[in-house]
Amino acid sequence: MTASDRAAQLIRTAAEAAGDKLADDILAYDVSEQLVITDAFLLCSAANDRQVRAIVDEIEKRLREEAGAKPVRREGEREGRWILLDYVDVIVHVQHQEDRVYYALERLWKDCPLIELPAGVNTHRAPVGSAGD
Repeated sequence: MTASDRAAQLIRTAAEAAGDKLADDILAYDVSEQLVITDAFLLCSAANDRQVRAIVDEIEKRLREEAGAKPVRREGEREGRWILLDYVDVIVHVQHQEDRVYYALERLWKDCPLIELPAGVNTHRAPVGSAGD
């Protein structure tokens, strides 16, 4: 089983929205073989809390306008360091760079296939100070 076409569409739209708000290290994993609750994860990071919120706002706006999708759950907004958006088919994680390094979700899902993102989406890792290094 692989991620649904709907999940792939949501991932591409969310990745482009995150990239437009200058998110770093944007990655998407097909987790459909490992989880029954969702098909895909999108991970991205930002340099500060304000940028985390801006990325989340843009992802929500674009998914609503372009795909008619609204999150069923939104967590972490108060702290602004790690915001999770649950769209059932996909789960989006937008993290402060320090939290991204500390929690290293990529290690948990490294055995899952990566989902190819649209050309031009920022998939490089931004330099992080000494957080968790």
